[in-house]
Amino acid sequence: MKHPVPALLLLIALVFPLSLLAGRVWLDFTSTPNAAVILSELRLPRSVLALMVGAGLGAAGAAMQGYLRNPLADPGLFGIAPMAALGAVASFWFGVSASVWLLPMFALTGAAAGMALLALIAGRTGGIALFTLAGLMIASLAGTLTSLAISTAPNAFAMSEIVTWLMGALTDRSWHDVYLAAPLTLAGIGCLLMTGRGLDALILGDLAARSLGMRPAALQGWLIAGIGLTVGSGVAVAGIIGFVGLVVPHLVRPFTDRRPSSLIVPSALAGALLVLAADSAVRVLPLVTELRLGIALSLIGAPFFLWLLLRMRKGLA
Repeated sequence: MKHPVPALLLLIALVFPLSLLAGRVWLDFTSTPNAAVILSELRLPRSVLALMVGAGLGAAGAAMQGYLRNPLADPGLFGIAPMAALGAVASFWFGVSASVWLLPMFALTGAAAGMALLALIAGRTGGIALFTLAGLMIASLAGTLTSLAISTAPNAFAMSEIVTWLMGALTDRSWHDVYLAAPLTLAGIGCLLMTGRGLDALILGDLAARSLGMRPAALQGWLIAGIGLTVGSGVAVAGIIGFVGLVVPHLVRPFTDRRPSSLIVPSALAGALLVLAADSAVRVLPLVTELRLGIALSLIGAPFFLWLLLRMRKGLA
């Protein structure tokens, strides 16, 4: 099968209605009190947000793996996600996170700062190696500052809120979060689609790609904008949700022609499906408190990452 998009759309169409019913209390319109309100104000925005966050992370992962020509690349590698997390942590530190808009705006400001730093350090003519090293430096700096914020939190409540938020979740999200994340995520995916031709040319190597008309500065610009918008908006509304951008390109790649340009849309749909299914699963697990979505996806992604490493090791042996 070389066209996974119809199958993924069908799976999303099947899982989405189930996600609206799933929870500690399964919705039954004949017996559940206020079922319509629960559906429209709690379950529906949460499921839509799961689709948006997953789609953005999946598309960003596919574009990054194509650009770096590395199947182990992840959207967090460029430092934009850690910078977005740092911005959100700052809102808890300063005590303004209770506002509906201030927490995501702080996170988006952090993502924008990460994008600006990446573009400034990598420069207009910076190669892939410099681009990657700049991202790693920014991620390391953001991680250090986040740890500093946790250790110097003004009170125990702020520290608890920071740690809990960093685990990633879609609990208690509303339409305000959807209105913020959806347009930014869709714009980011649009930017990533603009990189398709350049990513395909890079398969032949840097020199061959340049001879085919690939402009490194333009490609990096679209890539920074796309990853910044998709990952930044996801972190702004859901916290840190890892491994989606690493896992889903591998799952859909065998069903495509393996060109980076043909992998972005299927990865977006597969990411949306994965986050939607995982968020539905954490709601129905028989635990005292709901398992954080970021933890659940890490429990899936870490063994998958190990399997990839072992498979690559066998290939090199």
